[in-house]
Amino acid sequence: MVLRDGPEAVRTANVEMLLVDEADFAGNVADYLGLPWISIALIPPLVQDDRFPPFWFGWAAEQNWISRFRNRLAMLLLLQIATPIFKEVNQQRSAWGLKPFRRPEEALSPLAQITQLPEVLEFEYFGEKPAGLHYTGPFVDSQKRPAVEFPWERLDGRPLIYASMGTLQNGSEAIFRTIAEACAGLDTQLVISLGGGLDLATLGQLAGNPLVVSYAPQLEILKRAVLVITHAGLNTVLESLCQGVPLVAVPLANDQPGVAARVKARGACVVVPREGLNAARLRKAVMLVLQDARYRDAARALQRTIQRIDGPQRAADLIEQFLKARSISGCSPVDV
Repeated sequence: MVLRDGPEAVRTANVEMLLVDEADFAGNVADYLGLPWISIALIPPLVQDDRFPPFWFGWAAEQNWISRFRNRLAMLLLLQIATPIFKEVNQQRSAWGLKPFRRPEEALSPLAQITQLPEVLEFEYFGEKPAGLHYTGPFVDSQKRPAVEFPWERLDGRPLIYASMGTLQNGSEAIFRTIAEACAGLDTQLVISLGGGLDLATLGQLAGNPLVVSYAPQLEILKRAVLVITHAGLNTVLESLCQGVPLVAVPLANDQPGVAARVKARGACVVVPREGLNAARLRKAVMLVLQDARYRDAARALQRTIQRIDGPQRAADLIEQFLKARSISGCSPVDV
């Protein structure tokens, strides 16, 4: 759809530049129309570097030859999975008279790659950063959030645990039941946000009688939370760390294992794999984070660093910088 309808939509809107989600392929439309474009990573950025595991995997970034070899194999696996997509994209590029992609990184903007992942959350670089990659900070604007009704009067003053599986991979009744069982009997109050994935009536009564809502005003809830149980979606992780709240992560899919691995490496998270997930294992992780102050201290240290970064402003400044550089004859972004 993007390749078919994108050119005409961009022309009709008189667009002069595109900001393209790395998970999308609208950069091809910009190439076809001769427009500048910049890659925006709303998840950990694509880095074709065997020092890092691909973000689809929850491994640590160890530097021994076995780990780096495993990372190379994982990259090859993901490339194999993505081959049908690149085949279709390259067919369209050829029809447009554009050079086909040979490697995944060629699908990124030649101007810049901007990610909302703060550099403090990235694995440590053992050597130089990839050229053109820029870390900023969370793309969060609390003023733009729609108001969400919430029964604040039902909060009873006990330490608050907030659980959310996001708004995409949130359809598993079993996971929410496991979370409730894991927290039942603790001297805490559990608040579960279903993210619109399940019907409250269908879910029924849960162990420990947690407060369950279809949607929650997440930013406000996090200000009161002592712990977050999450699928490790990057937005929820960043919003939690912006409030200095440690996490228990149950990665479900996509980039979530990689996000969880990064927070774990910084000491602010315990990861419980979905495989073999049960109430006992999750309860053990919850109690560990609640009782060991090192997790809270690590989360607050990250909070202090992240709060010093204005992610949207930093991204906007970079975009303007690269556009100015491009408009100066004979000057590259690196020269500015």
